Amino acid sequence: MQPLAPLLLVLTGTLPGSGAFDHSVFDTLLGRHVEDGLVDYDAFAGSAEFDSYLDALAAARPAELPPPDRLAFWINVYNAYTIEQIVAHGERRSIRNINKTLGLLPLKEPWSEKMVRAGGRTLTLDDVEHEIIRKEFEEPRIHFALVCAALGCPPLRGEAYTGPKLEGQLEEQARLFLRRSPAKNRVEAQSQTVWISPILDWYRKDFGGEDAALGRFLARYWPEGEERSLLLSGRFRLKTTDYDWSLNALGAGAR
Repeated sequence: MQPLAPLLLVLTGTLPGSGAFDHSVFDTLLGRHVEDGLVDYDAFAGSAEFDSYLDALAAARPAELPPPDRLAFWINVYNAYTIEQIVAHGERRSIRNINKTLGLLPLKEPWSEKMVRAGGRTLTLDDVEHEIIRKEFEEPRIHFALVCAALGCPPLRGEAYTGPKLEGQLEEQARLFLRRSPAKNRVEAQSQTVWISPILDWYRKDFGGEDAALGRFLARYWPEGEERSLLLSGRFRLKTTDYDWSLNALGAGAR
């Protein structure tokens, strides 16, 4: 008879009493197939390991995980199933093309397609983001970790999220997106203008709602100086940058 503990690890990705879900397979795949935030979707399409990881997510019991591990679990679910959706539909231009008919608007938005199997449930990507992550966790930095397969999104990490590393991972994602992508987010002190990604505008409630509150949040990631002072003052014009819906595909996959 097969020992119970290894069997549970295979079926659910967890060991009894471990308090964690094993994301090592996804971690390895991301390390192999993600480069500078861009994804080799063809490699994921041919990966039996990826299929096994998705099966483990379906059988998992996330409610039993400690809060940091639970949040890491659902972030990985979102990112893994976004990859799976691109793979399943064979899309290589933009996630927004999924479910379109004759070039018209999609009959069902990609984020409302029930294709996510996780924690014994069948969900949409919207369910994962809005009904689980945003409702259960008051953590605005998740918007720098959830990647919707577009170049306008934050970069996909080349590693899985885990409970013990989550704080550092979210902080690094915030800095990468806010400080190292001036085409998406920047502060122009001379013109008193703050340019933000549409993501920050779409979810401004999560960042405090009002322009001044958003400025205070952003100021956490700027060093002392006139740019940070402008953010803290609240006396700035807020404008949004363009959002690029092109697929975040690596190399020849991006056409």
